[in-house]
Amino acid sequence: MARYKEYSYEQGKFIPIHFDKQILPGTFEYTLSYVIDDEIDLSLFDQRYKNDETGAPAYDPAILLKIILYAYSRGIVSSRKIAQCCCENIIFMALSADTRPHFTTIADFISSLGDEIIVLFRDVLLICDEMKLIGKDMFSIDGCKLPSNASKEWSGTKADFQKKKQKMERAIRRILKKHREMDLTTANKDVIDNDKRYIATLHSRIRKIKRWLDANDDKPGKSGRPIKSNITDNDSAKMKTSQGVIQGYDGVATADSKHQVVVHAEAFGVAQEHDLLEPMVKETRENFQAIGAEDDVFDKTKLLADAGFHTEANMKMLAEESIDSYVADILFRKRDPRFADRDRYKERHRQERRKLNRTPDMLTVRDFTFDEDMRFCICPAGKRMYRNGGNVFVNGYHAVKFRGRKTDCRVCELRPRCLRHPDRTEARQVYYFTGKMKKGQETYTQKMKYKIDSTLGRFIYSKRIGISEPVFANIRHALGLNRFTLRGNRKVDIQWKLYCIVHNLLKIHRYGPGFA
Repeated sequence: MARYKEYSYEQGKFIPIHFDKQILPGTFEYTLSYVIDDEIDLSLFDQRYKNDETGAPAYDPAILLKIILYAYSRGIVSSRKIAQCCCENIIFMALSADTRPHFTTIADFISSLGDEIIVLFRDVLLICDEMKLIGKDMFSIDGCKLPSNASKEWSGTKADFQKKKQKMERAIRRILKKHREMDLTTANKDVIDNDKRYIATLHSRIRKIKRWLDANDDKPGKSGRPIKSNITDNDSAKMKTSQGVIQGYDGVATADSKHQVVVHAEAFGVAQEHDLLEPMVKETRENFQAIGAEDDVFDKTKLLADAGFHTEANMKMLAEESIDSYVADILFRKRDPRFADRDRYKERHRQERRKLNRTPDMLTVRDFTFDEDMRFCICPAGKRMYRNGGNVFVNGYHAVKFRGRKTDCRVCELRPRCLRHPDRTEARQVYYFTGKMKKGQETYTQKMKYKIDSTLGRFIYSKRIGISEPVFANIRHALGLNRFTLRGNRKVDIQWKLYCIVHNLLKIHRYGPGFA
């Protein structure tokens, strides 16, 4: 019969530990510790404290930065877990020199990093630039939508919240009425106790809604109509993603093509990326000016972006600033010569589907009535459609775009005849063409189409996905940022920049001379 060495978990052992011996050369913690101690000036944190003569000594910002950035590199976001690691994990003990900061100290330090996080990001960017990790040949701008620390169920306008409050009040009255009726018969104590707990929960939610309604107003949208607010985190927004609708933020990053170093990062609480291109270009330029690398980095650097950033205003901005850019539009893939026959098969599929389903003739633009001033139009069902684009260009023609309301289109009897895909299209859109553009007159969108549809343009744009997507893959899957844990745009932006700093430090560790 086999014999094994005896062992027991009911024993302990005293081990002498030298913290400097635990941070071994060649490891990421060694690179992190060296960069913070020897390469970054942390004197900007001195103005935080006024305890040179009186008061308790503060934790060194270098210690806090080391344990926070190392925790983020291991997918640990919770300040409580970071504090726990400083008591139990040897590497955390070594990085913190066994100072064991409380979790409230760690959380307060992260959330209070205001302008200091920008300086820290630029200091790491300067190190990457000095180590020749940034090629400055091609930048790619893209965004990654992540859930926030808020529920989308608490989103809506003031009118929506009023209805929600009234619905809860009706539910309370209904339960109380049921209790009065049960008093006349044999009452079940467990049912009554459960209803009382539910009533207490409803009262708590009603108070929460009342406090928000008293202190806040609707957020105005670009069209002037109110957009949905969120009671828990009003800076966040509802966003459509491949995983469904989320309540969150869009973490946008500008990445370099050489080693995918993030040269600028910022989080935005907006659902659409149309208005984010200009601030990202501006801040990227300012980052390089701040580290003294370039007067204007876009003088020689190409800029790539996907269709989410494509608008006529953005194309005009890029052209006026003489930026060599390649920005796709929503029809870019449809013009790909590799899919030249797609429309023919698509139209044949539509005809076969209509024949199979016996779909009646489709409604066309001739069935819609347009206002003389083009302020609105009336659909065949008699519903008013609002104008959501007055300067649209389609294949060289100028048009005005109208869109129906979702609440009208969802229940419309003409939906099968009005929409090509009634199963997945929410509302009808109609274009009213006002005429062809003047000869020789081209929009900035058309100029970009000619540029990106060329052989060279398609070759350059094909590199975009290999520049920006690895950044988000690393941050989301390798570093474990699945959701933002803080609330408010300022704090979320801090957390996003900290993760991008970790991403860049990993590039220094992997490719930097002396660390690789």
